Amino acid sequence: MLRGFGRFLAAALALVVLNAPAAAGPALLFDPLTSAVLYSEDVDQVWHPASLTKLMTAYLSFKALKEGRLKLDQELTVQESAFKMPPSKLGLKVGEKISVDLALKAMVVKSANDMAVTMALAMGGSEEGFAEMMNAEAARLGMKKTHYANASGLPNDAQVTSARDLATLTQAIIKDYPDQAFLFSMASVKVGKKDVETHNTLLKTYDGADGMKTGFICDSGYNIVASATRDGRRLVAVVLGEQSSASRNVRAAAMLDFGFQNYLWRTMFNEETVANVQGAPTDTATVAKMRDQVSSCVAHDAKKIKVRGKRKGGTAKTDPVPPEPGAIDGTDDQTAAKTDAAPAAATPVDAKALAVKKPAVKPAAIAKKAPKLRPTAAGKTAAN
Repeated sequence: MLRGFGRFLAAALALVVLNAPAAAGPALLFDPLTSAVLYSEDVDQVWHPASLTKLMTAYLSFKALKEGRLKLDQELTVQESAFKMPPSKLGLKVGEKISVDLALKAMVVKSANDMAVTMALAMGGSEEGFAEMMNAEAARLGMKKTHYANASGLPNDAQVTSARDLATLTQAIIKDYPDQAFLFSMASVKVGKKDVETHNTLLKTYDGADGMKTGFICDSGYNIVASATRDGRRLVAVVLGEQSSASRNVRAAAMLDFGFQNYLWRTMFNEETVANVQGAPTDTATVAKMRDQVSSCVAHDAKKIKVRGKRKGGTAKTDPVPPEPGAIDGTDDQTAAKTDAAPAAATPVDAKALAVKKPAVKPAAIAKKAPKLRPTAAGKTAAN
């Protein structure tokens, strides 16, 4: 009887999901080995990749290692352009040296912008030269909506991609360089006497999680490419434009849960692949901006100065306001509070209007069809 009631409850909650208004940032759930798509939403909407850019920087690094243009024990010298990069960063000084092995690990695990530039200079000679390499590789892979302007993903209006293109790149990494998969599953890396931890907290909280990468700038919101393997089957979720690291994790986990629970049902009569899945009619070449939807960014933008007192005559004395936690472009939310408590329900964001909200539904309630909204957390999910 209880089992029957459980099925009834799941079906009832699934109806809530199916009948809810469809409004969310781009998303794509797929099998990287077969390319089968289990769920898609706004896959061709142009978006800022933020630190997901480093997936391409890593891909070209793997290629250079395979071709002998780089060696893992090769020492790289930190240049001034790398030293001046804002967080997230490793923080080495100009002239200090680091091996390709450690630079690559710090870039993937910590999302270190200074190491992304250091790797870029080693391969491209200059940041501009490396960006040309990135764009050439994106074109070769068929990433039609993608353009790179830098190796780190820090704010640049010309730096754009799409959920489909990120899925294409992720497939290439998994298929072309399986020996490098361990990098994306590392929860931390030791550099000198310091242990640096990953921003991808799903590695610690989601059963079967084994990669890949997170990304955040105010204009992109919170992005993630999340990979997980259960019972020998691997799935990857691409989630773009969430309003917090917690809601980003929740949505990615819900999509992966849905995929593992409904894989056979979703793939039996479905011929959609990453290459041929249809984009939404609302997908545009105009990049969506999330800054007004990310509370920490809104708070910081609205409070550029802080009243510190009054001068004689009653005029205000002002000083610059330091960035709010999570409001620094490129930090990937490193200053946000770390917690294992279940976060509040994620706020759905329409890729076009960026303003529509939907009710929350727990991941466990998602039944025979993919979620059309962001559910609440149904377990231990840490803020990134």
